[in-house]
Amino acid sequence: MANTHFGFETVAEEEKAKRVAGVFTSVASKYDIMNDLMSAGLHRLWKRFAVSVSGVRTGQRVLDVAGGSGDLSRLFLKKVGSSGQVVLTDINNAMLTVGRDRLLDEGTATPAAQCDAEHLPFPDNYFDCVSIAFGLRNVTHKDAALREMHRVLKPGGRVIVLEFSKVAKPLEKAYDLYSFKLLPKMGEIIASDADSYRYLAESIRMHPGQEELKQMMIDAGLERVEYFNMTGGVVAVHRGYKL
Repeated sequence: MANTHFGFETVAEEEKAKRVAGVFTSVASKYDIMNDLMSAGLHRLWKRFAVSVSGVRTGQRVLDVAGGSGDLSRLFLKKVGSSGQVVLTDINNAMLTVGRDRLLDEGTATPAAQCDAEHLPFPDNYFDCVSIAFGLRNVTHKDAALREMHRVLKPGGRVIVLEFSKVAKPLEKAYDLYSFKLLPKMGEIIASDADSYRYLAESIRMHPGQEELKQMMIDAGLERVEYFNMTGGVVAVHRGYKL
């Protein structure tokens, strides 16, 4: 039985999926509030930038992997218009329900599917863009997920990965203090769950840095891979093409 990381803890691969599911089921109802508090609202700018560099146009098809509460799907829907399509997916039913219901409440109906990023139930060469925002670090086999994103992408299409990354050296001490002291306390007060937000902080540290993720995307078959650092490297947007 192979092992992997759940934050800083080493666990069996099959256990990680269950524990990640527990984290997001626990925080789903407070997820958006915590995002605003944790990032001082910056996550909204990061997501807009990710969508802007996707190059998505009217009439295109977009797959939003691990789309959770639907922030990226909402932005992509504005880009593709009524002649396009955005499919919202997440492996976690609680998160997917939040996203689907929010879009419906806003008068937007878009397909939503509960599925695993490592086994996408879509045909080859189907989407013009595949995105994943703040979800890749929770995937057990990131390489498999990236290969699946490449598979369902049309030639000429783009994969967009928005994820926490490696901060610039001068920011490391302050970022560690915030991540391991303040963030769990906020999770305890707002979401009544300090442990889940402690895991989220740890999972960021275990996620590949900018150059390592770039190489993983190349290994998955993507080309012309590049990344854009934001907020001192707290997050990065990676973009790769299927040529």
